[in-house]
Parts: sequence; structure tokens; C-alpha cells
Amino acid sequence: MELKFPYTYKHIHAFKKAWHIPPRWIDNNQSPPENIIEAVRLASKAVESHPERHIPFSNIPLMMHQKWDTTQLLGTKEMILSYIETWLTDAISPPPGSSEMAYFLWDNEGVLTLMEEYENDLVSDFVEVFSPVEKVDIFRIAVCKWFGGIYGDVDTKALKHPSQWIHSADISEWADGMTGKSYGLNDTTLANISKSSGQPLPVNAIWGIECDTDPNTNAHWRMAYTYPVQLTNWAFASASNHPILHYFLDCLKEKAAEARDRVLKHPGTSLSELHYDPVTRTGPVAVTEATNWWLEKHDDLRWNALTGLKDGGKTKLVGDVLILPITGFSPTDEKYSRMGEKSWDDPDARLAHKAMGSWHHTNIIVEYGKFCRSFFGLCKDWQKMW
Repeated sequence: MELKFPYTYKHIHAFKKAWHIPPRWIDNNQSPPENIIEAVRLASKAVESHPERHIPFSNIPLMMHQKWDTTQLLGTKEMILSYIETWLTDAISPPPGSSEMAYFLWDNEGVLTLMEEYENDLVSDFVEVFSPVEKVDIFRIAVCKWFGGIYGDVDTKALKHPSQWIHSADISEWADGMTGKSYGLNDTTLANISKSSGQPLPVNAIWGIECDTDPNTNAHWRMAYTYPVQLTNWAFASASNHPILHYFLDCLKEKAAEARDRVLKHPGTSLSELHYDPVTRTGPVAVTEATNWWLEKHDDLRWNALTGLKDGGKTKLVGDVLILPITGFSPTDEKYSRMGEKSWDDPDARLAHKAMGSWHHTNIIVEYGKFCRSFFGLCKDWQKMW
């Protein structure tokens, strides 16, 4: 490991504390943090009043969060280690024109401590109601709610440094072809932001599309997606305290209450025996619904206007939320694309996801449902993950 993945070995496995904060971010008289909570607090404070420590055109700090069960990485798949190494390399030795980042690899203990200290009213539900994969879904939202930053699953590979994720064209004005309503920044506003460092920065959240299909067809659910335009949660970025993140976490209370009510109505059943689809309850469907709620309420967005099928995959700013086209977080390394996603080397590709999720479990009902949807166009509402 030390030879193949030197940064991963030095800053995680051997360090046993699993974080890196750029030395220039830390005052000489600052005591070193003792745990990951102290470390993320220190980094969060260090980015204040430093625009260069944020993604350009945004208030999103260059703080990378990832999650793995343990920081002892011997025995971990080399592919996973190689992807962690790419993120650490971007953090420690960024390419020319890019900025240093802080990096945090959260283990189970660190995640539970975060929830206990910052989301105490959710802790009992977090521990008792939600499955391991749902806990990771919840964690990623909670850590960005409180500290901001970038989240990426450990099976994501950095293709472009986050300090290169937003350019002026990405936040320029665009219009919904159906309603005529305009979003993004007009030329005057864009010019003022580019010229003056004192202008408010427009972006507070970044999401990427994982499903982009014609809403007038059943293509999305035949491919096991809930919405024709659906966001991914394997990667996103946000400033702290974004309303979308608050709403997502607030909705968990109702979901947990529903699960507890099911147990009460079925004596002899435990919470661990209930089966919920994590994709729907805490995963991509849940973040899509939270983002849709906010943009519809706050910016009067027609959700399906976000499609990139008719404009070649344009990045779209709506309010303070930047929606990347499917290529942004879901580029393809295959010869053919299903939904207009372009290749890993396309300028729009920020990261790639290899979908190595160890949380997937084979289940005959789920597998038959896939076959049924794909070949017969039936079984629309069958559970998609177990």
C-alpha cells in the first residue's frame, strides 16, 4: 500500500486519524485536532473569508468528505484505494491552476459522533430505524449541512479537480422552452461577478443528474428510476445550512415514525425485519424530491426543464442550485450511452462512479423485477434494492 498509494497510506492508514488539512490553513499556534470532529471544525473555520478555499463562483468550501467503515485499509479493494488516492492527490498536490483541499475519511465511529453532537434529535432513529446504507445516505447530508463541502462515494474517481467544477458558462442565463421562464445570470450580472470580488457568489449547492429520459415515455421506470429526471447522491456539493439539506433531514422523522408505526401494528415484528428500498427512502429519490421541493417552491421551477436531452446537456443554475447534466457525475466509459451521457474525458465530466457498492444484496424478487420491467414493461412499483 505504501508504494502504490502513498498519500492514502500516509494520511489515512498509518496516520490512523484519516484527514488532511493543508498546512497553510492552520495557524502556527493551533493545537492539532485530536479527532475528526475537531479537524472538520478547524477546516471549516479556516476557509472563512478565503474565496480561494471555495469552489469558484460558490460558497462551497473545498472540503472533501468520504465514508468507509474503518480507517484501517489493509484488505480494501485496490480499486477503492486508487480512487481515494485520486481525491487525496487533488487535496495535497493539486494540478496547476487548482487549489488545495481539506480531506476527511469518516469511519463508523466518526459518523455516530457527528450525529450525536449535531443531530441529537435524530440519533435514536438513525441507530434503530435505518439500515447501514441508509445511515451513509443520512451522514453525507448531515456533514454537508453543518460544515459544507464536497461528498463523493469511495467508488467515485476524480476526473476534474473541484476547483475547476464551475466556470462562468455554467451559471449563465438559460430559459425553460415550455414556460419561457429564465434562470441563471444575465450577461451584466455575470460580468459584475467576474470583475468584482465583493459580489455575492451565486452557487450554494451542486447536484448531478443520473437519469435523463423523456417524461412522456416509461423509459425511466423500465430502467429502475423513479423520475424521468432524477439526481444522484453518490456525489454532490453544498455550502453549509442549505435548505435542501435541512428539508431532507426533517423528512426523516416522518419516515422513521412510519416504520415504528408498522412495528406497533404487527406484533412480533422488529424494526430490523422491515424492508425499505434505500434508493427511495434516503437515496437518489429522496434527494431528488428534496431538491424539487425547494426549487419549485423558491424558484417556480418546472422540474423536467432540467433535462439535457434537447440542449446537448447544458449545466443549469436555478436560484442558488447548480444542476449538472448527466455527464457531470455520470459520464460513461462504454462505447454507447443510454441517456446522452458523454465520455470520461468530456469537458463536462467532473467525476466518474464505478458502482462498486458492497451494500447491494441479491434478492430473487428484486432480480425478477428488473427482468419484468426491462422486457415486459411491468412491475413498475416493485422494490428495486433490498
